[in-house]
Amino acid sequence: MEETKTTKRLSKKQIWIFALGQLGWSTLSGIIGAWLVTFYLPTTADIEAGATQFIHPGLIIGGFLTILGLITALSRIFDAVTDPLIASLSDRSKNKRGRRIPFMQYAAIPLAIVTVLLFWAPVNEISGINIAWISVFVILFYTFMTMYCTPYNALISEFGKTQEDRMAISTAISLTFFAGTLLAYTPFVFAGVLRGMGVSFAMSYRIMFIILAAIAAVCMLIPTFLLNERDFVDAVPSNANMIKSLASTFKNKDFDVFVGSDIMYWVGLTLFQTGLPFFVKVSMHINESFTMIFLGAMTVLSAAFYPFVTKMVKKFGKKKLVIAGFLGLALAYIITALCNLPFVDGSAFAYIFGVLIVIIAAFPMALLGIIPQSIVADIAEAEAIQTGENREGMFFAARTFAMKFGQSLAMLLFTSLAIIGATQDMSSNDITATKLGMTWVAIVAIIFCVLGAVILFFYKEKKIMKIIIKDTDKEFMNAINAEKDPGEANAADEAPVQEEKVEEEVK
Repeated sequence: MEETKTTKRLSKKQIWIFALGQLGWSTLSGIIGAWLVTFYLPTTADIEAGATQFIHPGLIIGGFLTILGLITALSRIFDAVTDPLIASLSDRSKNKRGRRIPFMQYAAIPLAIVTVLLFWAPVNEISGINIAWISVFVILFYTFMTMYCTPYNALISEFGKTQEDRMAISTAISLTFFAGTLLAYTPFVFAGVLRGMGVSFAMSYRIMFIILAAIAAVCMLIPTFLLNERDFVDAVPSNANMIKSLASTFKNKDFDVFVGSDIMYWVGLTLFQTGLPFFVKVSMHINESFTMIFLGAMTVLSAAFYPFVTKMVKKFGKKKLVIAGFLGLALAYIITALCNLPFVDGSAFAYIFGVLIVIIAAFPMALLGIIPQSIVADIAEAEAIQTGENREGMFFAARTFAMKFGQSLAMLLFTSLAIIGATQDMSSNDITATKLGMTWVAIVAIIFCVLGAVILFFYKEKKIMKIIIKDTDKEFMNAINAEKDPGEANAADEAPVQEEKVEEEVK
C-alpha cells in the first residue's frame, strides 16, 4: 500500500460535529418512513378529519399492494443503480477538498427541498398527475439521500483511525440517528396544534415538514463546513470503475457474510417498527398512545446502554455481541407473540408485557445500532490494506442497499402476514390486522433474527482484526484472540502475506 502522510484524529467535539450530519439525514428519512404512507393513504378517520385523497386508495395492485407501495418498490430498483454509482464516483473522486465532503455539501439542500416537495402533490384530488409527481420525487429523494449518505458513511472508516475512534463515531451517529427519528415523529403533536389554529389537514403537515427539513439541512451542512476532510484523510482514490468495484466488493467473502446477516437484521427491525402500533392496538388491545410511550422508553433505555457498548466490545469482541443482539431481539419477539394470548387482551398483562418488550429489546437495539457500522469499516479497511484500493464508499453503499432491501421485504411481509384471518376491504387504506396475523408477524421476525445470528457466526472477525490491528487496538484484539473463526484453517495459507501487509501498514 502507498505511504501516506500522517493525518489527524477527530477530537470528541469533532466526532459530535460529524454526528450532526446523521441527525439531519435521519430526520428526513424518518419523515418519509413515518409520513409518506400516512399522508398519501389516509385512513377513514383521517379523511373525516379533513385529509385529502391524492391518489387511488386500496390494495389494488394484485390484491396486496397499493399504488404507493408499487412506487416505493420500483424506486428500490433505481437504488440498485444509484447506490453503486455514487459510491464509485466518490471513491474515484480527486477533488482537492476530499472524496466525500463535496458530495455531501452538494446533496444537503436539494435533499431537504425534495423531501418537502414530495408532500406537495399539485392536484388537490385523486389524479394521475399526483402519481407522476410522487414517483419523480420519491426517486429524487433516494438519489440525493444516497448522494449524502454513501460518502458520509464511508467517512466512518476513514475518520476512525483506531477501534476506539470507530466505536466512538458509531456510538455518536447511532444516538443522533435515534434523535432524528424522534424529531420526525413530532408532527404527531404539532400538526394537530396547527389544525386547532385553523390550518388545513395537509398544510399542517407541510408546515411541520418545512421546519424539520430546514433544521435537517443545517445539521447536514455543519460537518461539511467545520471539518476539513484533508486534515483527517489522505486516501488514494480508487481507479476501478463502478462494475469492477462492485464486483470486487461482493467477492469479499467476509462482507458477503455480513450483508446476508444485515439483511436479516433490517427485516426483523422493520417488522418491529412497522408492527408496533398494531401490536399495541390489536395484540395488547390498549390505547394506541402507548405506541409512542413504548417507543420513547425503548429509545431512552437503549441510549442509556450506549456508553457500555465500547467497553463490552473490548471484552467480548464485535461478532459475539452482534449475535447476542440478534438473539435478544428474537426473545423480545417471543414476548410480543405471547401478547396475542387471550388472557393478555386489554388486561394488566398487556402493560406488563409491553414493559417487558421495552426492557428486553433496548439492549439488543443498542448493540445492533452501533456495532454493525464499525464492522463494515473494519472490512473496508482490511480490503484497502490487502489490495491498495480505497473503496470504502462502495462497501457502505452495498450495506445501504442491503438496508433498503431488508426494509422493503419487511413491508411486503407485514402487509401480507398482518391480515391473515381477516376479510380485507380492497378499497380501503386501513389494514385489517388480526391477532393471528400479528402472531405470524412475530414468528417470522423471530426466524429472521435467528437466521441473522447463524449467518454472522461464519464472519471471520479474528482474520479481519489481524489485518487492521494497530498498537492502539490491542485491547480490542485481546477480546477475540482466544477465538477460532469458522474456516480459519482454510485462511492459514494467507496469514504470512497478510502479516507482512499489516507490518508494512503499521510502519
